[in-house]
Amino acid sequence: MSIIDTEAIRKDFPILERKVNNRQLIYLDNTATTQTPRCVVDSIVSSYYNTKANVHRGVHTLSQEATLLQEHTRERVRAFLNARSSDEIIFTRGTTESINLVASSMGQLFKDGDEVILTVMEHHSNIVPWQLLQNRVDLKLRVVPVLSDGALDMDTFRSLFNERTRMVSVCHVSNVLGTVNPVAEIIAESHRHGVPVLIDGAQAIAHTTVDVTSLDADFYVFSSHKMYGPSGIGVLYGKREWLDMMPPYQGGGEMIESVSFEKTTFAPPPFKFEAGTPDFIDIPALHKAIDYICGIGVENIATHEDGLLHYATERMNEIPGMRIFGTAPGKSAIISFLVGDIHHYDLGMLLDKLGVAVRTGHHCAQPLMHALGVEGTVRASFAMYNTAKEVDIFIDALKRSVAMLQ
Repeated sequence: MSIIDTEAIRKDFPILERKVNNRQLIYLDNTATTQTPRCVVDSIVSSYYNTKANVHRGVHTLSQEATLLQEHTRERVRAFLNARSSDEIIFTRGTTESINLVASSMGQLFKDGDEVILTVMEHHSNIVPWQLLQNRVDLKLRVVPVLSDGALDMDTFRSLFNERTRMVSVCHVSNVLGTVNPVAEIIAESHRHGVPVLIDGAQAIAHTTVDVTSLDADFYVFSSHKMYGPSGIGVLYGKREWLDMMPPYQGGGEMIESVSFEKTTFAPPPFKFEAGTPDFIDIPALHKAIDYICGIGVENIATHEDGLLHYATERMNEIPGMRIFGTAPGKSAIISFLVGDIHHYDLGMLLDKLGVAVRTGHHCAQPLMHALGVEGTVRASFAMYNTAKEVDIFIDALKRSVAMLQ
């Protein structure tokens, strides 16, 4: 029996009631994006109908109310992450922009010959920004491989540090393998060498408790749309000492202290990194998403998803030719797989015809695909509103699709 009331939870997500190809939707693409509960959508509607006004600087009531909603959300995020100050919480468009911000701004402090440590399991959003930085500085990327079960090769990780290492940037959870990386150990080892660490928490934030103070993380980034919130909003947590040191990412309104044609001085963090009008509609909706998750309990959600992961893995292994990529202990509720020589795209298309939504392709992790020796995989990923019954429907659809394609 589930530790959470999935029947009650599902009523908060109207999209789960719709049909696809005349079949009940089974949504197993939660790693790409989660669905949105009514309370979050209601928040968006309320902002548009009641408090739509640009934030900060305005003296009129609507502007003051919108500003309070945004800054209350900043404090809510701070508490959610257990950060020391709300000044360390920067609103961005998502994980991708958060990483680009750090790479661009921190990169201005790098020198030719400096090195950044990544892992082979990184999403493209944690690879390409560092490669773009190579257009400005002679930067070397050092890459940590994975072991046969998908766990990070920590021995190699420890061996990559030298006097030129300037940054470590790694995912908390692999969006392909489901591997939960030992981020506390990664941060401690990096700090032993005096190196700051960025943690990509996109796949972790809705599935595990994150305490940036306990982790001693220098940067932690995530997206709202992967934690039941609105799209187009993300968060960059950064230690104040790094944010003070970093130059601005973009220039414009809001991020200035004073402007003249002779000189501009910048506002302190977080506003130094929030140029232009923020998404003051969706930011308060992120507050509602965090409240929703915390109301159910992150640990309760994780326990429920872990049960689905083990049940689905057991059922999938009934299928001859099944290959599951990523079997590290304690992995997150993500299953990437292939069956025999069946192309992942064909399998995904047939599953969709049967009402089951999964992801196919390289999952924006082509270096990892090359390391695994495949072009792509099918990926099923679970959320708090998924059920064991849905797993059974998925398995039946999978067996039927495999039989057709073989």
